[in-house]
Amino acid sequence: MTTDLNETAPDADHLSAAPGQDRTAGPILRLQGVGKRFPGVVALRDVSFEVRRGEGHVLLGENGAGKSTLINLLGGLFPPDEGSIWFDGAPYRPASPLEAFSKGIRVVHQELNLLSNLTVAENLLFERLPSRRGLVNFREMNRRATELLSEVGLDISPSTLVSRLGVAQMQLVEIAKALAHESKLLVLDEPTATLTSKEVDRLFEILHRLKARNVTTLYISHRLQEIYEVGDRVTVLRDGQHVTTRPLQGLGIPDIVRLMVGRTIEDQGVFRDDVQPSGEALAVENLRLTETSPPIGFSVQRGEIVGIAGLVGSGRTEAVRAIFGADPRAAGTISVGGRPVTIASPKDAVAAGICLMTEDRKQQGLLLDMSCAENITITDLRRLSHRGLLDRAGENAASKRLVAGLRIKTPSVFHKVGTFSGGNQQKVVIAKWLYRGSSALICDEPTRGIDVGAKAEIYELMGRLAAEGKGILVVSSDLPELMSICHRILVFSKGRIAGEVPRAEFDQNRILSLAYEEYGRARGN
Repeated sequence: MTTDLNETAPDADHLSAAPGQDRTAGPILRLQGVGKRFPGVVALRDVSFEVRRGEGHVLLGENGAGKSTLINLLGGLFPPDEGSIWFDGAPYRPASPLEAFSKGIRVVHQELNLLSNLTVAENLLFERLPSRRGLVNFREMNRRATELLSEVGLDISPSTLVSRLGVAQMQLVEIAKALAHESKLLVLDEPTATLTSKEVDRLFEILHRLKARNVTTLYISHRLQEIYEVGDRVTVLRDGQHVTTRPLQGLGIPDIVRLMVGRTIEDQGVFRDDVQPSGEALAVENLRLTETSPPIGFSVQRGEIVGIAGLVGSGRTEAVRAIFGADPRAAGTISVGGRPVTIASPKDAVAAGICLMTEDRKQQGLLLDMSCAENITITDLRRLSHRGLLDRAGENAASKRLVAGLRIKTPSVFHKVGTFSGGNQQKVVIAKWLYRGSSALICDEPTRGIDVGAKAEIYELMGRLAAEGKGILVVSSDLPELMSICHRILVFSKGRIAGEVPRAEFDQNRILSLAYEEYGRARGN
C-alpha cells in the first residue's frame, strides 16, 4: 500500500538490510512482509517496517487497522501467517508470551491482564518472585513492589487485592509490572487511556528515563497530542496495511489523521449551543458510598451533557456505579424524570431508564463469547420476543443499523465480540444502550481506546442524543474531551464534589486545581 500526505511515500530508510551477526548494530525490530488472517478477516497484509534501537516509535491507526494484531504477534500470543520478524539481530517467532518476555519484549496491553485474586505485589513480581530457601520472601516482595508503585505514583498498599482496584489504578499497576524487569522493547498499548494529566506526566518521565538507558518503546495511542512527548518516528497502519514510517518532526496532527483514516476529521469542537437543557433527567441527593463518606448531590437536565473530572481514586467511578446499583451505597435518593426511584441493582436502574457504559468493557460491558447482534439487543429482548420466541430477523436488522451507524468494523453481526478490536468492542457497548433507549446515559470513559475518527462520531452522537432530550453524564480522564462536549463539569476530589465549573468558565488549570484541592488539604497545604 502506498500513500502520501497527498499521500506521501514512506521515508527511504524505513527498511534496511537484514541484520547480520552484530546484534548491537541495525534496528532492534524488523518486520518484512508480515501477514495475519482470521476467519473472515485479513488483519495484516504485507506489513514491512523497522524500529530503531533506543528510539521512541509510535504505532498509529484506526480501530481495526491491525495494531492489536501486530503487538499480539510481538507478544507471542500467535504467530504470523506470512513474512518474517527479526528482533535484536535474530529471527523472532515466540511460541508464548513467556518466551517473548524472556527475549526482552514486554507488552502492556490495552485490555488489562492482571490476576484479580492475587495482591498487587504478587502481580508485579509474578514472573520472578523473590525467594529464600525455596519459599517466597514476602517481605522483599512487598518492599520491591512499594518501590515500583512509587515509581508510577500509585499510593496503595502492595498487599491490596487487584480485584479491589479501579481500572485506572490497574493500568498503573500494569505499567509498574512492565518496569519490574528490564526489557529491550517495551510495547505500550493505550497506556494513558484512563490516566489523568498527573499520571500521564509521570509516565512520560519514566519513558524518558528508559530511553536514556537505551530501552526501545513501541507506543500506541489515540491521544495524538501526547505522541510528540514520547515519539521519534511514527508508523501508520490502515486496513491492515503499512501506510508510512517517518519522523514525527514536522508532521502535524491533521496530516497524521489523514494518513490514518484517509480523510480529514474535524477537531473536537462539537459542542451544540443550539441545545437548551430543560427538565430534570437524573438527580442524586445525599449519596453516600459508606456511612462516613461525604454526601454527593447533583442533577442532569434533559438535553444536557454534564462531565465528571477528577484524579485517579477521586471517587468518580465509584459514584456512578453506586447510582447504577452496581455497587452498594449507604444512603442517597435517586430520581429519574423528577420522580424518586428505588435502585438496588443494575436491573432496577435499567428499568428506571438509567444505563451505564462501564469503563471496563471486557469484564463488565460485554459478553465476549456472544455475537455482536446478541450483545446489542440483549438490553431489551422484549422488543424482539413474540409468543416466547426470539425474532432473529428483527435482531439482525436492528443490530445492522447500529453497526452501520457507529461504523463498527466486523465481517458480520454474527461474529463474536471477543474477536473485535478494543475500540470496536467499546462501540458495541454504546450500541447496546442506544438500542435500549434509556433516558439517562452514564458514560464512564466512553472513548477509551477509540480512534480519532470514531471519537468524532461518538461526540456527534452524544450531541444528537442530548438534542433528543437525553440527559448524559460523562466521566473522563481527558479534560479537553470534557471541555469540548459538556455544558458544565463536576470536579471530584477525595470522594466529594470539590466544585462545579460552567461552560463559560472552562479552564483546565482551574479544573485541575479543584481536583487537587482535597489532596492539598490532607497534606496541610
